[in-house]
Amino acid sequence: MKFSPAGDAAVSVEFGDEISLALNTRVQALEYLLQQGAVPGVVETVPAYSALLVYYDPLVVGYEPLCAALGSLRDRLDSAALPPGRVVELPCCYDDPELAFDLDEAAERLGLGPRELVALHAGAPYRVYFIGFTPGLPYMVLPERLRIPRRVTPRTHLVPGSVGLGGSQCCIYSVESPGGYWIIGRTPLRLYDPGVSDPVLLRPGDTVRFRPVDRTEFDQIAADVAKHAYEPVIA
Repeated sequence: MKFSPAGDAAVSVEFGDEISLALNTRVQALEYLLQQGAVPGVVETVPAYSALLVYYDPLVVGYEPLCAALGSLRDRLDSAALPPGRVVELPCCYDDPELAFDLDEAAERLGLGPRELVALHAGAPYRVYFIGFTPGLPYMVLPERLRIPRRVTPRTHLVPGSVGLGGSQCCIYSVESPGGYWIIGRTPLRLYDPGVSDPVLLRPGDTVRFRPVDRTEFDQIAADVAKHAYEPVIA
């Protein structure tokens, strides 16, 4: 564990400099212990791939005592009983060029047929390492066979729900934003909905599985989502 100050009321706790399930599990374990009140004065935590940003109240605990308290949790990280992760099913339409406008070109660059790409993408589980960049956007890692350099020229805006490939990551855009990922499909579910009590659909530690749907089913689910009449499949 490496500690670095982040402003005057936060500390960055780093476990390494790579993307790995083992490191991310330790990040989530530390966050879980802090959420259970293991260290007084902690007011908020923000996880990343291999680091945890810990905000604290300097009127309750100072920087050096906080680092010492965080370090004392090191031996508890591997044995922390984390809540079981959820499996969240995301319907995704891959077969309509209006929604999957980069599918053919991305498949060609990967040396695959479009149907092969869809089968590989939908057949893999995706761990949510953390949420960031925009509200509700999950950081997930692609299988090796689907890794592709991001587009040279990013688009100025992409529609929420767009599912893309870029570098080693699988992206689902949660709000309209610019982006440089290859868009191979779209989910009709809202990853971020400020109009409901729990506005962010996915959580760190979840496993996402994509379920291919055709345009007719996509439109029906989208209509139900707009009426708040659709319940995502979560195990």
